[in-house]
Amino acid sequence: MTFNMELLHTAIFYVLYIATAGATFVVVERMIFYWVSLRDARRLEAVLTPETQHVRDLPADLVERDSLPAEAVRRMLEAKPQLAERSDMEDFAESLFIAAKAKLHRHIWVLDTIVTAAPLLGLLGTILGIIDTFAALATSGTSDPAAVSQGIGTALYATALGISVALYGLFFHNLFQVRITAINDHVKILLLRAGIGQDEAALPGARRAIA
Repeated sequence: MTFNMELLHTAIFYVLYIATAGATFVVVERMIFYWVSLRDARRLEAVLTPETQHVRDLPADLVERDSLPAEAVRRMLEAKPQLAERSDMEDFAESLFIAAKAKLHRHIWVLDTIVTAAPLLGLLGTILGIIDTFAALATSGTSDPAAVSQGIGTALYATALGISVALYGLFFHNLFQVRITAINDHVKILLLRAGIGQDEAALPGARRAIA
């Protein structure tokens, strides 16, 4: 059983092109999502105080947004009257934080996979291209250095493309990790402020703790 090395080599290029398109889609989608989330989190922090006990105490245009911070604050304030015990409130806030964290990490695995796999695919493409070049030379019996150089140069292009795709994905993967950390911190502050009770809000120490 023989393999068509030229066909496999070409297929590697198409896989890398598809990976680049997939990474670009994730980058655009996540960039918009993180920008909206960070913007709304900062706006909510500016108006959410320890004295805020109901959703109606906040501007409707902020809490009714379809964004991650607005949803977390809205659900926390709506559930607070039913959470009599402090431990129940902390557990509910923790569940909201975990849910928010999962949404923030959504699709990031795609970039992580591309960063890991792209250089390996590029190297595989180079190996297949070199094998195909020497197989063609062995069949034709040519000893032209230019033909050898051209074939190897085309094969090495796969490695260059794989590394380029990996660097592209790595840049945005690391950038998004910084955004995720920042949004997580904002959401944590919002949940603390939204979950504090009316009696606790009257205490100066509680105000300083969540400021």
